[in-house]
Amino acid sequence: MKAHLPDFLPRAFGAAADGLTKDTAALQAAIDAAGAAGGGRVVLDRGTFLTGAIELRSGVELHIAEGARLLASPDIADFPDWPAPRHVIPGNLPRRRSASVIFADECEGVAITGGGVIDGNGAFHVRPGDGAPAPCGWSFVRIQPMEKSLPRVVFFAGCRDVRVEDVTLANGPAGWGYWIHDCDRVSCLRLTIRSDVHYPNNDGIHVNCSRDVEIADCDIECGDDAIVARANSRSLREDKPCERVHARDCRIRSWCGGVRIAWVNDGAIRDCSFRRLAMRDTCDGIRIVMPHMPKHPDYGREATLVERIVFEDIDMEGLHAYPIDAWIDPDPQTRVAAVRDIAFRRVRAESNMFPRFVGRPDAPFENFLFEDCSFRLIPNGAEGPWAQEVATRPGNVDGRFRNARGFRFVRTERWPDAS
Repeated sequence: MKAHLPDFLPRAFGAAADGLTKDTAALQAAIDAAGAAGGGRVVLDRGTFLTGAIELRSGVELHIAEGARLLASPDIADFPDWPAPRHVIPGNLPRRRSASVIFADECEGVAITGGGVIDGNGAFHVRPGDGAPAPCGWSFVRIQPMEKSLPRVVFFAGCRDVRVEDVTLANGPAGWGYWIHDCDRVSCLRLTIRSDVHYPNNDGIHVNCSRDVEIADCDIECGDDAIVARANSRSLREDKPCERVHARDCRIRSWCGGVRIAWVNDGAIRDCSFRRLAMRDTCDGIRIVMPHMPKHPDYGREATLVERIVFEDIDMEGLHAYPIDAWIDPDPQTRVAAVRDIAFRRVRAESNMFPRFVGRPDAPFENFLFEDCSFRLIPNGAEGPWAQEVATRPGNVDGRFRNARGFRFVRTERWPDAS
């Protein structure tokens, strides 16, 4: 960012910032002007800027100042798929949708900063359900009829040198909050995410096929996985790994998973670390899962490889299910190369279940270290909308080890092994 360049104010391009008038065109004009000038700050200084989809440019910092709100339009028609994205094959994306509120396509030196709010307006598309808990703790909600799924909130595709700092993302819809897809050198610092835990698919920070990503000092509350590291290259023109994703000093509440690694037929996910994370009122704490979902639109094209992952100083309190849940579906269409060299140090958990590790004969879990860890069982002890249902599941209190070899326990008591 060139410090001498002037700020660009959307009001000067016709924005009303009254929360009623759609300011999409004015916001985009300010972004385009800053990009054409070689870079600069687009400053939302106060008020509520109602918007449809907007696209960032290289060198542009979208600065949402304290007291300002970028509010997503309640009209789904304002979020069409991006017509010709350079970096991705839209039909191969999860949900086969590229739509987002904020998009950056092969940009360099982009940023979203400030003490203000990005409001995903997530409640507009649902009506209250019967309140019954679903398998991951979500209350059933009725999605209003729509031809296409909801947009993500912020989507970075093929970008380099990205900063997202000090922003609050509130009211996320059933679409991922921050989607970091095949990017290099990304920092997510001091972010607050507040999405309704009753809604599915509103992941907090979803990192895919990216390298050198720092997530630090964030406070995340959402209905789906809070922090995700994956390597699904199917929408890219070449296979890309996910490497050196480092998360630290974050607070997490999720009615799905706190940290999730991998999914269906992802590629290589390696050399990542998760340190000093505090989780509460969460379903599963750490998930390393590879299911079989042949009709689901979110799957990769490679055998999954997970290696050299570190979890240190993780505190989990009031978990409704597994503090660590690692499993591979037995169906051979779920392709797995290896899951190995995973270290858990100073992990403390109070939960309704013990950890479980269920590998496959052709893809066992290998070389897992547990050092100075403690897993305390509190059946019925975790408060939450579906704790009673979890507590009555057969065999819920026992962990499992299947096709797991080279597990080492240092100053850690191994929990019971269910048959």
